[in-house]
Amino acid sequence: MPRSPSPQVRALLIDRAAELLARREPVTLRALVAGTGVSTMAVYTYFDGMPGLWGAVRQEGFRRLAERLQSVATERDPVRHLALLGVGYVDHALSHPNLYRVMFDASFDLPDPATAGVTFERVVAAAGRCVDAGRFRAEEQPGDIALRFWANGHGIVSLAVTGVVSVTDLRRHAPAMTIAQFIDAGDSPDRARRSVRSAWRASE
Repeated sequence: MPRSPSPQVRALLIDRAAELLARREPVTLRALVAGTGVSTMAVYTYFDGMPGLWGAVRQEGFRRLAERLQSVATERDPVRHLALLGVGYVDHALSHPNLYRVMFDASFDLPDPATAGVTFERVVAAAGRCVDAGRFRAEEQPGDIALRFWANGHGIVSLAVTGVVSVTDLRRHAPAMTIAQFIDAGDSPDRARRSVRSAWRASE
C-alpha cells in the first residue's frame, strides 16, 4: 500500500525552498532535498513539480499569516484591536522570515489568491470598527486606512527581516509609526497612544 502524503514532508520542502530563495541560492531538486532525507520525487508527489512548489511557498506564507491574525481576539477597544493585528503581522514575519520574504514575490502565482485577500479584509473590517466607534473620522474609508497601515508595517518589517534594521529598532519605532498614522486618521493623540502602546506591551 502506498504511503499517505505527509504534511510534515510538505512543510519541510516549503520551508527549505523559502530558505534557498531568501538566500538567493539556486533552487534545484538536488539542493532542495539535500540533507533532508527526502527523495527528489517528493517534489512531484506534493507539488506536481517545481512550478507548483513556487506557488505553494507563497501560499503557505499567507496561510500562516491568516492563521496568526485569526488568533487575535476582537477587542472592546477597536483601535487596540487594529494595533494587535499589526503586532500579529510583525510576529508572523519574524517567526517565518524566509517565507515572509517570498510570499510577496508576485512572479509566482498563488494557487488560491483569496487566502491573501482574507488577511487584508480582516484588517479592513477592524479599521471599519474604528470608524464606526468614532475613533477615526467618518469620512475615512476603511480600505484606505488598512492599505496605509499595511504599507507602513510592511516597510519596516521588510527592513527587519532583511537585516537592514534590528528587531529592537523595529519594536521601538513601529508603535510610534502606528500612533502617528492613527492620529492622522482622526484618533486623539492620548487615546491612540494608550491603545497602541497597550497592544505592543501585550506582545512582550
